Amino acid sequence: MTSQFCVFIVDDEHVIRHSLGLVMETAGFACQTFESAEDFLQNYCPGKPGCLLLDVNMPGLKGHELQAELIRRKIHLPIIFLTAYGDIPMTVRAIKAGAVDFLTKPVPSNLLIERIQEVLQHETQIPEQPQAEQALCMSQYGLTSREMEIMSLVVAGHSNKEIARKLGISHRTVEIHRARILKKTGTTTPLELARLCEACHLPT
Repeated sequence: MTSQFCVFIVDDEHVIRHSLGLVMETAGFACQTFESAEDFLQNYCPGKPGCLLLDVNMPGLKGHELQAELIRRKIHLPIIFLTAYGDIPMTVRAIKAGAVDFLTKPVPSNLLIERIQEVLQHETQIPEQPQAEQALCMSQYGLTSREMEIMSLVVAGHSNKEIARKLGISHRTVEIHRARILKKTGTTTPLELARLCEACHLPT
């Protein structure tokens, strides 16, 4: 999958697209750039593995609107939002909808590469045997793949800070995910979560 993995960059500013493209190529990632959400939707081939670096504020479809459209089309593509104008409510909405992370421009190249490597590692390490059970669990409770991953780490006894460090995401992002997991599953204790993880064949 590594050789097929592609970083899709959607940003209306040419300078940013070019700069991010150079960073991806230097890091060894294949990449494609798009000047708008509409351009991406017209040219993306569903099923192609990768990661979407998505600007929030663009002419036409906004970043969160593209995210909603991908969900509507049942296209699983990890999204890292990039914006110079982020705020907490916007971040919460993006994370709740399944975004991997929400980063404020300018993002240090090394940090961005770390995030993308985390996405690649996550996408390539999903166990094959229990995939059907995990998919059923995700469908039943409306959990995203990131929420399933965090849930298993919570059950394993990791703190929010440890989970954030392990996954390469912010402490605030973990808090949002944990609250969302409890709400979706209707659980209140680690024991209840552990039982759910066992039913979904998640590692704990």
